[in-house]
Amino acid sequence: MDLSFTGRGVRVTEDIRITAERKLAPLERLEPRTTRIDVEVINEHHPRIDGLKRVEAALRIPRKTFRAEAEAEDVPTAIDRVKDKLERQLRDHHGKKRPPKQKRGLESPLTQPEAEPLAQQEE
Repeated sequence: MDLSFTGRGVRVTEDIRITAERKLAPLERLEPRTTRIDVEVINEHHPRIDGLKRVEAALRIPRKTFRAEAEAEDVPTAIDRVKDKLERQLRDHHGKKRPPKQKRGLESPLTQPEAEPLAQQEE
C-alpha cells in the first residue's frame, strides 16, 4: 500500500505521517487490493483562534475509489474519523458483492417439467 500526503496551509510533519500510517494500516487488512491512499491535511480558516483541521482521504482499489473527509480540532482525531468512514464504506462494499453464478443441475426449477393442471371434475 502506498500512502501519499499533501498539506494545504499545514506542514505535514513526521508525527502526522507516522500517526496516519498506524491508523490507516488496518484498512489494508480489510481490503488487500488497496493500491494507494491519498491523504490531504487542510487548515480551515474558521473564526476560531486555532481553526479546524480537515483531513480528506481517497482509498484506491482497482476499478473503485472510496473517499472520506472529516474535521476536528487536531489532525489525529480527524484521521480517526476518516478511518471510520472508509472502514464503513469498505464493509458496505464487501456486503454488496454478488455471489458467483451457480451452475444449474438436473434439480433446477428451469429444467423440471411444470405440474399439469388438475382435470376438472365431471358435472
